[in-house]
Amino acid sequence: MLDSVYVGRQEIEAYVPITGEEAIEEVRKLAAALRGSRILHLNATPYGGGVAEILRSEVPLLRDLGISADWKTITGDKEFFGVTKAMHNALQGAERGLTEHEKEIYLTYSTRNARLLEEEYDLIVAHDPQPLAIPRFHGRGETRWIWRCHIDTSEPHPGLWEFLRPFLDDYDAAVFTMPGFVPPRFPVERTEIIPPAIDPQSPKNFELGTATASRVLRWMGVDTERPLLTQVSRFDPWKDPLGVIAAYRLVREEVPGTQLALVGSMALDDPEGWEVYRRIRDETAKEPDIHLFTNLTGVSNVEVNAFQRLSDVVIQKSIREGFGLVVSETLWKRTPVVAGRAGGIPLQMEGGAGGFLIESVEECAQRALELLRDPDRGRELASRGHDLVRERFLITRLLKDELALYASLLDAA
Repeated sequence: MLDSVYVGRQEIEAYVPITGEEAIEEVRKLAAALRGSRILHLNATPYGGGVAEILRSEVPLLRDLGISADWKTITGDKEFFGVTKAMHNALQGAERGLTEHEKEIYLTYSTRNARLLEEEYDLIVAHDPQPLAIPRFHGRGETRWIWRCHIDTSEPHPGLWEFLRPFLDDYDAAVFTMPGFVPPRFPVERTEIIPPAIDPQSPKNFELGTATASRVLRWMGVDTERPLLTQVSRFDPWKDPLGVIAAYRLVREEVPGTQLALVGSMALDDPEGWEVYRRIRDETAKEPDIHLFTNLTGVSNVEVNAFQRLSDVVIQKSIREGFGLVVSETLWKRTPVVAGRAGGIPLQMEGGAGGFLIESVEECAQRALELLRDPDRGRELASRGHDLVRERFLITRLLKDELALYASLLDAA
C-alpha cells in the first residue's frame, strides 16, 4: 500500500473569527453535498514545499466537513526523484529533457505506485508530474481523476511535454494556478484556474508575539537589534539564492551590519536541493552575517513564522515560480516583500500591495534599501498586502473553489 500521511485534526469553525461566519457557511454548504465521498490527494512528499503544506491543512478540514479524505504519497528512490526533479525543471522551461533511460525509470515507478494504490476512491487528485501517469497503469474504473499542476508549465520542454501529454488523456479535469500556465495543446477539456492559499491557523501563520519571535531568532543566532533580510524557500536554482546573496551584499555596502537569513526546506522528492545548499554554504562560509538554515537543522514552521514576522524585508527572488506561498505568508504577517516578477507572485502583490516586484539583482537591492530606509512605507505596503491575502488567498477560499469542482465532477451539486 501507499504510505498514508497523518494530518491531525482541524475544525472549520476555528476560521470564523478570521473570515466571518458567511464565508464558512458557504464552505459548509458545498461540503454537505459531498458528505461521505471518498477523496484522495496523491503527491510525492509529506514535507517540504507548498503542496505538502496545503494538504496538511486541507485534508483534516475536509474530514471535519464530513468528507472521507486521505493523503497518500508515492514511493521512489533517489534515482526516481532525481528524474522527477529533472521533469519539474523541464516543465518550467529548462533545456534538458529526459533520456530514454530516465523515461523508463519514471514508467517503472509509475507502474509500481499504481499497483500500490489499493483502496477505492470516488475522486483522486494527483499533484504535479510525479504521480501523473498513475491512472494509466492503475485503471480509471469509476473514479474521477484531477491533475493539479502547481508549477509554471507555460513553456515546457517540447520533448518532455510530448512524453507526458498522452497520460493526461486519463484525467477528467485539470487545475492550474493561472490561465497562462496551461501548456500548449492541452488535452484535458475541463481546465479550472484555482490559485493556492495559506492557512492562517497553521503554526507557520498563527499569531506569534514579538517577544516570543525575538527569543526564537536570538536562539538561532540572529541579532534582532540589527536589520534583517530573509528569503524562505526550497534550495532551488529557480529561487535564485545566489542572486539574493548578491543583492544582499549591495545592501550591506549601504547599510553595514545588515544580516541575511536563507531559510530553506529539504524535501524528499528534491535531491537537487542538497547540491544548491552546498553551493550556498561554500559561497557564504566566510560571512558570519549570512545565516543558512534548513528544516533538518532546527527550522520548523514556528521558526519560519518568527523570521517572516521580524525580518525588515522578506525577499523572494524567483526566476520561475508556480505561486510562491511564502509571499502570502509574509504579507499575512504585515512584513513587506521584494519579489521576482514571476509566476503567481504578481497575483499576490496586485497594484503594488505588499511591496515591490523586481527583475534584477540591482533592482532587488535598491528596493530592499528603500524599505530599510523608510519602514513606515514598508508597513503601509505590507498592510495593503495583508488585506489582499485575507480577501483572496486564505485556505477557506481554496476549499470553496475545490469543493465546487469536486461536486461538479461527482454530480453532487
